[in-house]
Amino acid sequence: MSRQSASPIHLDAPALRQALAAELAPQLGARHIQIHSAQRLSGGAIQENWALEVDVEGGLQAGRQRWVLRTDSPSSVNVSLGRRQEFAVLSRVVDAGVRAPRPLLLVAHSPTLQRPYFLMQHLPGSAAGHRLTREPQTRLLLDDLAQSLANLHRLTPEMAGLAFLQVPEKPSAVVAIETYREYLDSLEEPQPVLEWGLRWCELNLPEALPVRMIHRDFRTGNYLVDQGRLSGILDWEFASCGDPREDLGWFSARCWRFAAPQRDAGGIGDLHDFLAAYRNAGGVAVSRADLVFWQVLAHLRWGVIALQQAQRHLSGQERSLELALTGRLLPELEIEILNLTAGSAR
Repeated sequence: MSRQSASPIHLDAPALRQALAAELAPQLGARHIQIHSAQRLSGGAIQENWALEVDVEGGLQAGRQRWVLRTDSPSSVNVSLGRRQEFAVLSRVVDAGVRAPRPLLLVAHSPTLQRPYFLMQHLPGSAAGHRLTREPQTRLLLDDLAQSLANLHRLTPEMAGLAFLQVPEKPSAVVAIETYREYLDSLEEPQPVLEWGLRWCELNLPEALPVRMIHRDFRTGNYLVDQGRLSGILDWEFASCGDPREDLGWFSARCWRFAAPQRDAGGIGDLHDFLAAYRNAGGVAVSRADLVFWQVLAHLRWGVIALQQAQRHLSGQERSLELALTGRLLPELEIEILNLTAGSAR
């Protein structure tokens, strides 16, 4: 489920910044570029993100600039997009009216970093879920999120025009159930609650909706908030084509409400208000039963990821406190699966 890449980069080293600036200048049509600072941004178990403070002489980017450089981390996940693909996704969704960082330059083969990377605009704001959920956010933030998600979900595979986003042959919920069961069957230790949740999903499978482009990690913690408004949706490495209700279930799942589990719209507001804004913006209508299904599937997905992350740590493949702590989340996820499925059969 994971793959290894090169060792971490150290853009805080002056020599590497200087080499990177020399690499970027001709690609941006600049006479000279100076990278004054590079700061590793928090998060990013799958990708590394570096905030760059830059002076550019000449070219279309001339002047003082703030960019984010996004590249691979030492380990990544097989189902995640590569940097070239993520760059293409960002370009498409920004053009479709989704608030997201505008991509600026793709470097497919970097002699300096020895891996692909791309530059995108640096957006203001905070993405820290535990901070954003300490107090209810404004209704305007819910409206912004709903509008961007509806704009994304208007994109059919043909409209998206991204050949690597393949349309699944089966409904995406069926594919997910089969994938998670295959993984659980490979484990020596049984996971009865996750197995129960999978069986419940099989028995309560909703009718599939037409396939749309989806984010697949649309949640609090993956978007920036600036002065109460949405600045941009981040982390598009899992974007794909599937059922748009998957994004709604993931966003509203209890596991992503952080400090405010009582606020069922991502810990920031009321889900009824969010869904109403989403429908008014052109999004699909979703029944309560269907939403519960996708919330159960969201907790199953996160539970499988938690097991995988813990295994990466315990096997010695990648020693990491973050990976180890992720594995400790499983009991909370199991409790929510049991709560959601209790008396919820169709």
